[in-house]
Amino acid sequence: MSEHKHNYNSLSEVHQSVDTTRPGKGWRKILAFFGPAYLVSVGYMDPGNWATDLQGGSQFGYSLIWVLLMSNLMALLLQSLSARLGIVRGRDLAQANRETYPRMLNYVLYGLAEVAIAATDLAEILGMAIGIKLLTGLPLIWGVLITILDTFLFLLLQRLGMRKMEAFIIALIAVIGLSFLIEIILAKPDLKEVAGGFVPFIPAMMHSILPLVLLVPL
Repeated sequence: MSEHKHNYNSLSEVHQSVDTTRPGKGWRKILAFFGPAYLVSVGYMDPGNWATDLQGGSQFGYSLIWVLLMSNLMALLLQSLSARLGIVRGRDLAQANRETYPRMLNYVLYGLAEVAIAATDLAEILGMAIGIKLLTGLPLIWGVLITILDTFLFLLLQRLGMRKMEAFIIALIAVIGLSFLIEIILAKPDLKEVAGGFVPFIPAMMHSILPLVLLVPL
């Protein structure tokens, strides 16, 4: 264990903001945990994921559904480990790394984390800007500027309380879920082909780029 020790909790402004002391059993008690769960679920419904899934589906059909299945199983594993770290130790991954690893290694991890954050946020910003352009015809630059308002909106909602932010997020997720359901009804997917997509298979057109993909981690 490193000499770096801290007595503060992760995200102190919202730490233990979920009230589980109210009376009730069964589903009534579980409702207290639904808000944070829906906040995490936004990561699966953002514009960047939608754009990637639609592009992949238009090019490869149902053959890569198994990739989505495997990635979601991996996400469940990572999120369960993150939940255990937060619940048991009251820490997030950054704090656990700072308390465990040397300072220089933490600087490297910090740099990698910043690059990852920038890369993922770029996809969300462009995804929203493209969506605004498709709906309204507004230039991409104006769509990007509009996304800046999202940051201030969430900061405002956070100041009003986590419950209000959770309610806002749940409303957005409901709209996305309804839109997705309507899209499925209109598309009328072949359920037999959808089921076959869960079988691991690499399309022939991907064989030429597979060696390059495998070399990326090296």
